[in-house]
Amino acid sequence: MERSVRGTVALIAGLLLVLAGTAAVARAAAQAAPVNTSPPTVGGTTTVGQTLTAGEGSWSNAPTSYAYQWLRCNGGGNSCVDIASATQKTYTLAAADEGHAIKVKVTATNADGASSAESAATAAVASATASGAPKLTDRPIISGTPRVGHTLTTDQGSWTGNPTAFGYQWQHCDADNLVACTNIPGATAAAYLLHTSDLGYRMRVRVTARNAKGSTTATSATTAVVGPALRITNHRPALVILSARFIGAAVYARFRICDDSLKNLTIIETDSRPGKLSYTRRFTTLVAPKPCGVYTRHWTPAARFRGPGRYTLTLRARDKSGLTSLPAHRSFSRG
Repeated sequence: MERSVRGTVALIAGLLLVLAGTAAVARAAAQAAPVNTSPPTVGGTTTVGQTLTAGEGSWSNAPTSYAYQWLRCNGGGNSCVDIASATQKTYTLAAADEGHAIKVKVTATNADGASSAESAATAAVASATASGAPKLTDRPIISGTPRVGHTLTTDQGSWTGNPTAFGYQWQHCDADNLVACTNIPGATAAAYLLHTSDLGYRMRVRVTARNAKGSTTATSATTAVVGPALRITNHRPALVILSARFIGAAVYARFRICDDSLKNLTIIETDSRPGKLSYTRRFTTLVAPKPCGVYTRHWTPAARFRGPGRYTLTLRARDKSGLTSLPAHRSFSRG
């Protein structure tokens, strides 16, 4: 009887070990960065002025977000380098891409890490004139005063190829031009009335010329920073967060600072999470608010702020005299 009991106990202990091992394997599988199972793809026509679109490919381990980096390669698809600021899902081919093959690198992220994979190279990019599409000879020019309440207008630029139609897309650009410009939804006419939401941005316009054989897009220079309708006077800087999001493991925050000192400021950013020691980093503006400026900065939080849980970023702006803005916060609950 005693021998039988001991045998039963040993059997139960063995089963528990097997179950524990199975649970450990399951946990290990769950705690894994994404793995690419089918490479990313590139769709679209490889002609200057046309837009390519990235497909993420297939991934295991349930990615929660994707980031993109477009690459310019030699004609054979080798010796690839990053294209500056080309980090969106779509990419419009520029004159510099002519004769080059293009790839896209997709980074998939989940709570346990990030992995990257590249697409196959496209065919070499053809000139817009090879298809008979319009060709730019002089870029568009914006006229008007960059101040809230005023209207900016753009000409069409100068083209060969007898364009039959033109399209327009106005864009917001940061005051210090550190990141790519972003489209303003609905701003697709040759004229654009500046609103309070444009305060602190530089403005830019993209003009697309079309004929029966294709289309080509050209970009204007950026304007001066958009100023307020009325004079701004403040005792200390004012900061408001316009947007904040994770792209892969990095945080991108866009914010507006207004300050009447007209000098460069220090931007103080603090990461925090319940039960964790906070972390503070500092940036500086490269172009002072005059009196307002919109800026984007990005950073990768320390390891203790990654993974599931609540993450909060706090931004403040400090002027040369030591006066500091009220804090602005943005929180994320990450699963």
